[in-house]
Amino acid sequence: MSDKIERIKTLIIGSGPAGYTAAIYAARADLKPVVYTGMEPGGQLTTTTEVDNFPGYPDGIDGPTMMIQLQKQAERFGTEVRIGMITAVTLSNEIGGIHKAIVDDKTEIEAETILISTGATAKYLNIPSEQKLRGGGVSACAVCDGFFYKGQDVAIVGAGDTAAEEASYLANICKSVTMLVRKDEMRASKAMQHRVNSLKNIKVLYNTEVDEVLGDQVVEGLRMVNNTTGEKTEIAITGLFIAIGHKPNTDIFKGQLDMDETGYLITKGKSTKTNLPGVFACGDSQDKEYRQAITAAGTGCMAALDAERYLATVEQPVSVA
Repeated sequence: MSDKIERIKTLIIGSGPAGYTAAIYAARADLKPVVYTGMEPGGQLTTTTEVDNFPGYPDGIDGPTMMIQLQKQAERFGTEVRIGMITAVTLSNEIGGIHKAIVDDKTEIEAETILISTGATAKYLNIPSEQKLRGGGVSACAVCDGFFYKGQDVAIVGAGDTAAEEASYLANICKSVTMLVRKDEMRASKAMQHRVNSLKNIKVLYNTEVDEVLGDQVVEGLRMVNNTTGEKTEIAITGLFIAIGHKPNTDIFKGQLDMDETGYLITKGKSTKTNLPGVFACGDSQDKEYRQAITAAGTGCMAALDAERYLATVEQPVSVA
């Protein structure tokens, strides 16, 4: 058995729309990409029952099926998809340098380029009834799933700009929106608060938290509790949207790659280049503004093209004396 460390030309960390799109483009460019799927093969879309806003699917498609199709398309061009998680990295700061990665805390591999598509994880309340109904009316993306609740009564949890923006979005398509704010004021900017307060079908409940999501297979209602009085009330809703933030899955890159205060990787200009040569970031690991499957796929394409151009500059032919 050989103890030689495997050398990969292009390592893709993560397997959502960004990772698989990067793999398609990298494979077609003969970069011989290897994808490590991570803990959630297919990414966040595998928890989405219906995807109606990705171009090319006039009748919509469920998230898991879409991810399987993307994986097959990547494999068709020669991508190797491996089940496993990259648990640590040692990144080179030299042009043409070799990056090192550890798979599942035990196996070391080397890569000439790394494309990071680790995504971000939506924060949930982590109460049993909420978790049971994820995909059955509980969602962390109003823009993704709000359409399915057109003309219905829904609720949203959160107090920041994202929550206010999603509440406003829902108010345009839903019959009513109940907004639960844990404290006695919103954290959102004054402009966003004004927008929320100007919409007549949004009702903001302060000092209010979710006690239980009601329903067996789908959301049927919500029991709320006032955290100052202890009073519990119930409302009938068909959708509950959690908008309390996302956590980018970038912890293993801390101290090596530039990131903002919340952990999103910082890329240069309009590219996917990080602060280290040969390392590129795409998808929700570096995008906290849009967080859509189509935008993730677009940056996955960009990362593969950036990696191809980078390798072209460092793989100069050796001159013969």
